[in-house]
Amino acid sequence: MEPATDTYRTIISASNEVIYKVKGSKFLGYCFPMLLEEDLVNYLGQLKKEHHQARHHCYAYQLGVEQIQYRIQDDGEPSGTAGLPIYGQIQSFEVTNILVVVVRYFGGTKLGVGGLIAAYKECARLALENCEIITKTINQTFELQYDYKDMNSVMRIIKELQIEILHQKASYNCQSLIAIRKNKVEEMLNALAPLYEVKIKPISS
Repeated sequence: MEPATDTYRTIISASNEVIYKVKGSKFLGYCFPMLLEEDLVNYLGQLKKEHHQARHHCYAYQLGVEQIQYRIQDDGEPSGTAGLPIYGQIQSFEVTNILVVVVRYFGGTKLGVGGLIAAYKECARLALENCEIITKTINQTFELQYDYKDMNSVMRIIKELQIEILHQKASYNCQSLIAIRKNKVEEMLNALAPLYEVKIKPISS
């Protein structure tokens, strides 16, 4: 089993629409992969255009892996009855970098606080169940600068530690932008240490 601090769960593509009905009200659930807060405007705008007659567009999102950001929105429903139960399902599924939206068409019958909480929770659960959830590793990015004479040694280390090369550039020397799994960083630094002319620069994520 992978260390919990070294992996996280997320989705790579939007889910299909799910529908949950109760007492005449119709709840539509959606999940979207999300990396930036700005993504919310696009996704929400898309749904509000598609469902302009719906009374409520409630959502919750979570961003980040080691430093978590989240936001919940009841969009006119009684406080705590929509965004919070949606976010509870994000936590229950242990996913991040995700937006879950539940659109409600009011059916004429009030559901009450308990009924609303149950409905938004259930629709969010169905939407998340409809996603392809994957496990990804927490990676750290570095820039390596080295002379041509060290290229074979550097490439051997990159291959042995299964380091991903994001970009390479060669002019009067070599530059490699790499991504390495967090729990292998120390091993990489130790392996590169004898190559004292290799410059290693951490890149902020």
